[in-house]
Amino acid sequence: MKTLYLECNMGAAGDMLNAALLGVCPTPEQYFETMNHLGIEGLHISAVPCEKCGIAGLQMAVEIHGEEEEPDDVPLGCAAEHRHAPEHLEAHAHPHSHHDHDHDHDHSHEAHAHDHGHPEHAAHAHTHAHFTVKDIVSRIEALPVPEEVRRDACAVYGIIAKAESEAHGKELESVHFHEVGAIDAIADVVGACLLMHMIRPDRVVVSPIHVGSGQVKTDHGILPVPVPAVVNILKGVPTYCGEIRKELCTPTGAALLKYFADEFAYMPLMQTEKIGYGMGKREFAVANCLRAVLGTDAAPQGGPNGTAVELSCNLDDMTPEAIGAAEERLFAAGALDVFTTPISMKKNRPAVLLTCLCKTADADRFAALLFRETATIGVRRRDCSRYTLDRRLEPVTTPYGDVTVKYAEGYGVKKAKPEYEDVVRCAEAAGVPFETVYRETLKNL
Repeated sequence: MKTLYLECNMGAAGDMLNAALLGVCPTPEQYFETMNHLGIEGLHISAVPCEKCGIAGLQMAVEIHGEEEEPDDVPLGCAAEHRHAPEHLEAHAHPHSHHDHDHDHDHSHEAHAHDHGHPEHAAHAHTHAHFTVKDIVSRIEALPVPEEVRRDACAVYGIIAKAESEAHGKELESVHFHEVGAIDAIADVVGACLLMHMIRPDRVVVSPIHVGSGQVKTDHGILPVPVPAVVNILKGVPTYCGEIRKELCTPTGAALLKYFADEFAYMPLMQTEKIGYGMGKREFAVANCLRAVLGTDAAPQGGPNGTAVELSCNLDDMTPEAIGAAEERLFAAGALDVFTTPISMKKNRPAVLLTCLCKTADADRFAALLFRETATIGVRRRDCSRYTLDRRLEPVTTPYGDVTVKYAEGYGVKKAKPEYEDVVRCAEAAGVPFETVYRETLKNL
């Protein structure tokens, strides 16, 4: 099993996570090729080598029209008087991009100045345009990236927007993203989702998250660190404050970790293959970095090598079509598996047992989805250990076109299976039966 471990001893921000994942990505050049051709005017992304406390890593640079927001250089240890720049949201919301993590919270910005030290550039970048959550989702859905990446990025933004609306007591539709910050954060979110798509880990384990401490001055007033949005996002996640009186975990970083994590724990037993270090721009007494460790599961053969949650509910008052629609919604939301079983309920009523298998970290989200999409008023939960084979996808060339094959290996077993969608596509294009393409693919393995 391919395991990705993310060590967040100095919190998490979008740029640091991107840089760390880039360090373990199999094809980093593909990442830059995709990200720098998103069709977002003026956006350019690069990474430069960086060293923190003797550790070599990467530091991301997200430029818009050649400008990158840089934190003001102020001495460490000053009073926490940072005025959060309203780059992402108007007064009723507060998501951050990578710059928020790098700012020392020891200085003050003028409210709604919007130039952040680059007044000469304000005319074409730091405007007063704003995007709603719906606007952001529409922009993401139009990006030339794989469908899986678009879906994941929209889901991450949904987590951020929900946390912000709860923090400020506003309706979700009233959360507005400031133009420059929105573009900046889109790059962070889409970039991280793209890298996860390219790395394709079978399991993501995230360490307890260092969120920082102290206070931060915003347009709402002086808020505690971690800010309310981060607290909302990380409900149920192990976090700690530590002695560093700075904001270390941003809403963007928190949402990405919450979405992709299968579990929050210390580093599991694994055989390390690659390590990536994503560096922040600030200097601390300790290395300001997020570490990504990619390797294979080292659990002894013969024992479970993963976890999942099984959610189930009894349904006796829904049509087959409605149950089918619910299954599709669960799969679209990222369920590991969804299936139904015929059962008999009280008074001999025929019914259906709907079961959803999901990642441990996603259990609450899928329970809520079951309540929303079905007529049930109760959902049962069962925490499971599970046995899984290591999986990888590779294209196989056939006379009818390329077919993706899923290879699975482990516990002394090797398997290969052509992907259904590709077989159907090739069979329809060639006008031959499904079984013909399927068998031909197996011959060419």
